[in-house]
Amino acid sequence: MPAPQDILTPPSGTPRSRRVDALFSHGRLVAIPRKEARREQLLVHLADTLFERERSYTEHEVNEALRTVHEDCSALRRYLVVAGLLVRTRDGSSYRRGR
Repeated sequence: MPAPQDILTPPSGTPRSRRVDALFSHGRLVAIPRKEARREQLLVHLADTLFERERSYTEHEVNEALRTVHEDCSALRRYLVVAGLLVRTRDGSSYRRGR
């Protein structure tokens, strides 16, 4: 029977396909996942690593940050907004971290 800490801690041999880093090669996103749950994992990771919470960003800054990982920054930006991870002002002039 496993110890309680072993149940709460994922095994070190977690399959690569379940980790976000499996979506990247040499620091670049290979493809935007089609499956919604997998895409959500990616989006949370991007929001956490690329955007600070109490800061506003221009659309240009958001695009530049997203281009560091993938060339289709507009698709990633749209996914982040739809997921509520980035919140856009009504006029589209600035973005902030959401949930």
